[in-house]
Amino acid sequence: MAKGLDVGTMNILSSSPEGDGTKFVQQRNSFVEIEYSDMAEQMLSRSEVLHIRKDDKVYVVGDDALNFANIFNKETRRPMQRGILSSEEASAIPMIKLITEQVVGEPDSPGENLFFSSPADPIDSELSTLYHQKTLESMLGDMGYEPEPINEGMAVIYSELADHNFTGLGVSFGAGMTNVCLAYYAVPVMKFSIARGGDWIDQQASQATGTPVDKVTSIKEDDFALDFQTDVGGVEGALSIYYENLLDYVVEKLSAEVDEEDVEEDLDVPVVVTGGTSSPDGFEKLFEQHLEDVQIPFSISDVQSVDDPLYSVARGALVAARSEEESDGPGAAGVGAPEPED
Repeated sequence: MAKGLDVGTMNILSSSPEGDGTKFVQQRNSFVEIEYSDMAEQMLSRSEVLHIRKDDKVYVVGDDALNFANIFNKETRRPMQRGILSSEEASAIPMIKLITEQVVGEPDSPGENLFFSSPADPIDSELSTLYHQKTLESMLGDMGYEPEPINEGMAVIYSELADHNFTGLGVSFGAGMTNVCLAYYAVPVMKFSIARGGDWIDQQASQATGTPVDKVTSIKEDDFALDFQTDVGGVEGALSIYYENLLDYVVEKLSAEVDEEDVEEDLDVPVVVTGGTSSPDGFEKLFEQHLEDVQIPFSISDVQSVDDPLYSVARGALVAARSEEESDGPGAAGVGAPEPED
């Protein structure tokens, strides 16, 4: 048995084989602090709300954190920021360990293969992902797994582009970062990240409208659509403006990085967009419009979205883990890449 794990700034998801399909387990990667009382802890335990007690505080963790934050007019706290473990949150490692244990569970056998997502170093920031990656690797190893990092953009390729011989451009719009990978027959040609994502949109919309960030996040996740028919003065109007600005920024960085990497000019590839930030209706069409305006040396055959963009990275990590499990050694991409079709 093998497993995949998407360690995202907003959500942590695991994937594992189940019959002819895939089982996903998800928790929000956040927590909120509330005052301790015997009655409160009893009620939380009885309601099966994920929480831990430390001294005179109780920390509600995972999916329930956002609900508690909105009820008590507090802001959630995050173990991760901008795609990696937060250096500003003292409880980052114990909290992410608790959430991960809930999501991935114990290995079915000692040394079970587990591929976990890791972002590329951002091209627009001095952030390094090495500490984040090595800390997660150690944590998962202590849980009894044989962990292996997989580039987040490459996981999108494995998940969504099997019908294209694992050739194309995968773009994962996460909360903390946007990860981009161009692959040719499962071999990465170019991979990088951009230090902006859904959190940046939420923060900008919050500042523009004076609305708490968690409230903005809730509005964005509740049937928000990029139809540009909403009131410009409201939260949804601000979200639309900053979505547009994010896509301008992403395609600008993509064009610059392609030029620097000297990518082959005669490629004709599909583009697949995934990640929770890409969930609103209209995102795929808007991104396609922005790509039409950018100068890149290769051509794009089409832009594809997926039915469940939140699951793509976890699914791709599972594909890589199972391929590694079934092979005698690493594949062409260094992560047990699936064999391309003829």
